[in-house]
Amino acid sequence: MVRELNLSSMVHFEAVARLGGVMRAAEELQISASAVSQQIKLLEQNLGVKLFHRERRHLRLTIDGERLFQTATQAFQSIREVRAAIVRQRETHNLSIRVSPSFGVRWLAPRLADFCKRHPEWDVRVDATPNFTEFDTEVVDMDLRYGEGDWEGLHTACIVHDFVFPMCAPAYLEELRQRSDDPREQLRHARLIDSVKAYYRWDYWLPRHGVQGASMSYPCRFDRSSMSVQMAMDGGGVILDSMTLAFEELRRGDLVPFSTAFEVIEFPGYWIVCPHRHVGRRAVRLFSDWVKDRGRQHMREARAWLEERGHRTRFERRAAFVTSEER
Repeated sequence: MVRELNLSSMVHFEAVARLGGVMRAAEELQISASAVSQQIKLLEQNLGVKLFHRERRHLRLTIDGERLFQTATQAFQSIREVRAAIVRQRETHNLSIRVSPSFGVRWLAPRLADFCKRHPEWDVRVDATPNFTEFDTEVVDMDLRYGEGDWEGLHTACIVHDFVFPMCAPAYLEELRQRSDDPREQLRHARLIDSVKAYYRWDYWLPRHGVQGASMSYPCRFDRSSMSVQMAMDGGGVILDSMTLAFEELRRGDLVPFSTAFEVIEFPGYWIVCPHRHVGRRAVRLFSDWVKDRGRQHMREARAWLEERGHRTRFERRAAFVTSEER
């Protein structure tokens, strides 16, 4: 009956076979050559076969020795790879974030390199998905979400106040101005693009601003603000959407505010969301501090940009018509 293999003997055998001699194996294992030879002899006795042909000062694997060596080599290589992965994981830090898609692509992604440069020891995973995290069953540190901050039973912290107003491509605005100098009349003739998952939508905004008779059949409706922004840039119509998500297009002039006659709505729109038990995690604290700082910087730049162009803002805590969906 073959006894269980001695792992120590297998380590010695693999080293001798790989390096081609007892002396080299002894140097690698930092033991005496006689100790290596004794382990090989014990292994051969355990298996009941010869593993090496001994030819003067040289060792040559037998057929059984070759079979065992091939298997041992693969096994030890797998063990070495797993060990290296464990060591790497121990020496790095992991941060897992889930983020609303448009916010992730258009706001977070252009800034994320700054976090990685500041903290190169962290491995960051970001999932841009509309699906809210089930923190009790999923391994996610935090969500970055669009909403009102009223997620029951969870820790929330606002990172960005959003600014919402109508905007469109410059050429399309000029086209509407050919019809009238009155921005309300212009909107009555405009193609309105609907961001269906936004908190502030045309059916709420138009009556509040005295615009009557505008077509709300919406020839284009999108469930992602990023798609609405692109449609407006291409001259497809007017959007009522987030300056947070369209700031670069506004700064480049690819989009322009529709009119200074309408106040800009400001509201706390983007949030850190996580269980209270996650707040004490170093990963959550570190990223929260960083993203809040980036959010404050963004809001300073946004307010300055609006003020330079004569826009007035009105703070609102929430819209009269809201959806619970993520954009």
